Amino acid sequence: MANKYEIVKKDILEKILSGEYDKNQQLPTESEMMTAFSVSRYTVRRAVSDLENEKYVYRVQGGGSFVADWSAAKKYEEVPKVIGILSTHVASYIFPAIIDGADQVLSENEFSLILANTHNDPKRERTALTNLMSQNLGGLIIEPTQSAIDTSNIDLYQKIAQLNIPMVFINASYNNFEGTTLVSDDKNAIYQVTEYLIKRGHKRITGVFQVSDVQGIHRLNGFLQSYQNHPNILPESSSIMYKSDEVNEALQNMRELLVKNPDQRPTAIIAYNDQLAIRIVDLIHEVGLKVPQDISVIGFDDFQLSQYLSPRLTTVSHAKEKMGQDAARLLLQKIKHHKVESIVYHSQLIERESVSDIS
Repeated sequence: MANKYEIVKKDILEKILSGEYDKNQQLPTESEMMTAFSVSRYTVRRAVSDLENEKYVYRVQGGGSFVADWSAAKKYEEVPKVIGILSTHVASYIFPAIIDGADQVLSENEFSLILANTHNDPKRERTALTNLMSQNLGGLIIEPTQSAIDTSNIDLYQKIAQLNIPMVFINASYNNFEGTTLVSDDKNAIYQVTEYLIKRGHKRITGVFQVSDVQGIHRLNGFLQSYQNHPNILPESSSIMYKSDEVNEALQNMRELLVKNPDQRPTAIIAYNDQLAIRIVDLIHEVGLKVPQDISVIGFDDFQLSQYLSPRLTTVSHAKEKMGQDAARLLLQKIKHHKVESIVYHSQLIERESVSDIS
């Protein structure tokens, strides 16, 4: 748990970084902050003193504390050799491979990394951005949080842009903030996956997609577009949509489909990613069915463990390490003020053992 002075400092710093407290604006008095935070005078003074040492605040003898022109000072500093990486899940799933790819390129160019994790929560993203902005960074590699909706942290992203801190976005982008992006061709990939299953005789296919992220929206659209090309079987399609914190509810909905009569339950399932696909395979086995004899399953991202599942999981490729490498290269080019272009990676179906034909 943060110390009381750290809570006070964080609140003031966030308001400075976001522009709520403008240059040369006087901060609330010590007495006002003591009341607002229910802390002692010593705690307030320690927080303000830290911010003064970090050049965010200056004091006027007998006149109080004011917001320093911290952004102008940063513009004239030599480019710091530190890059921040902001991810939804730093230590799990495919993200270590992305981070490793970025680190390979950055370390070769004598840059170091600071990692931050949002857990796909906008409030945590705001805290992470605030912390990263106080680190004197050379640039940022960002995986957007709940990218299907406009970011509530647009003020911080705008402030980062005003500070001329280069940014690149991986896996998705925000509708309300333009930037250089590196993404998979999610819509076309799932369109091709759905076509593949239909060609193998499947009609009742269920797509399970996380729709709080742009990736999931695009994958859902690819699934629906394929079925629209086959209007004779369109009524037999079904989809389960969920937000990032609703995975268990999605799996419960999946269970309800699996226990239906054989002529009503899906013959194939397309999962938002391999992580979800693995849980669905386990659920299929749990209700007494088999993969792929009873139900075929396809994932997305080619997660390392998917090839060791029984049966081995058919999935879709994800650039992962290359995406990290390219993100770092593009960021370094932006730091050098070179023009860069966004990248779209073409995903490939990786056929293994979790799909069978319907005769």
